[in-house]
Amino acid sequence: MLITFIISSALLTLITLAPLLPSNHWTVRVWEFPRLQIVFLILINMLLMALLIAQDLGPFLALVIVNLCLLCYQINWIFPYTPFANTTVKMSKSSDLSSRIKVINVNVLMSNRDAHKLIALVEQHQPHLLVTLESNQWWQDALEPLHDAYPYRVNYPLDNLYGMHLFSRIPLSDITTAERVEQGVPSIHCIANLQNGKQIQCHFLHPAPPSPTENEESTERDIELLGLAREIANKQGSDSLPVLVSGDLNDVAWSPTTQAFLRISGLQDPRIGRGAYNTFHAQYAFARWPLDHIFHSEHFELVSLSRLSEIGSDHFPLLTEIHLK
Repeated sequence: MLITFIISSALLTLITLAPLLPSNHWTVRVWEFPRLQIVFLILINMLLMALLIAQDLGPFLALVIVNLCLLCYQINWIFPYTPFANTTVKMSKSSDLSSRIKVINVNVLMSNRDAHKLIALVEQHQPHLLVTLESNQWWQDALEPLHDAYPYRVNYPLDNLYGMHLFSRIPLSDITTAERVEQGVPSIHCIANLQNGKQIQCHFLHPAPPSPTENEESTERDIELLGLAREIANKQGSDSLPVLVSGDLNDVAWSPTTQAFLRISGLQDPRIGRGAYNTFHAQYAFARWPLDHIFHSEHFELVSLSRLSEIGSDHFPLLTEIHLK
């Protein structure tokens, strides 16, 4: 039995320390995602050790110390995305509706045919902006019932899992679409014009993940995210527009790349101190982590943040409402 726990502790050590290796290969980077799940595995390992080998005090204490170190290390990464941490974005107390913007960001899953579920959610929550990812021509046609309510639209249908669509109730200007890093992997950039005349610079993106079926390394994803972060940072100034970034970044909130994105860009994450808001995987409760994000500049306060009900996709929609100060 002792050998079993030595092996289990060694495996937990391996997957905990793997992301520290100087490699962008998916077999290394993938272990940045399930940190919460690894915490539970460590706790289960320690509990079983206490029940089954506590009488063998020497080896038991050594294994407990190893597992405690692993536990503390993993918790250190995910702690900011729990209600026990301090928030970095204040809740808004303003009742000025003209300074608010509500966004639904959702990866629809290209093969999903439950468009009526998404339409029902949009009609219920009436966001100013709806961002769909993995949306192809079928999805573009299926969402036509929203056109009257969302007269401002940006269409980029693709059949490679990286199509994007933007639906807006409010006027959009300076619209650009670009495949900045990889061919066939677009992003949408525009200015959203609020009812009170104020403007918000918006960026919507969906970089490819490091995985055996996509890119073997995270390099392309990281280049796109950090490149946008530097672009935002270079435009910061007293006369710069408020900024909003949203999308399925194929990266978790606590990863070094996402943390570097926030540090370089100066943007804020409203989830800090509130929860992880895990949006993927919608069908497997134990295998969930926060892949869909919204970040914003210091110009905003939070009105509400919630994960919506499933729409037949492997992602849950993320609903965010923020107030422009």
